[in-house]
Amino acid sequence: MKEKIRALLEDALPLVDFGSDFLFSELDSLGITTILMTLSDAFDIQLEASDATPRNLKSLDSIVALVESKREELKIEN
Repeated sequence: MKEKIRALLEDALPLVDFGSDFLFSELDSLGITTILMTLSDAFDIQLEASDATPRNLKSLDSIVALVESKREELKIEN
């Protein structure tokens, strides 16, 4: 899943270093919105502005954890 997310995000935001441990500091509001929309569409999950925290967007690993968490929430609800 990590490589799929990396590929999706690198296509959407080619100038961002998704290998960075300080990813959130590299993002502007458009970059954050792009990440949320790209992942919401690709994984059929609902990511909202409240999910755009420094903790959730700190690194690629934290983004993967966010997506996995949202997917688990959907399984529990259904």
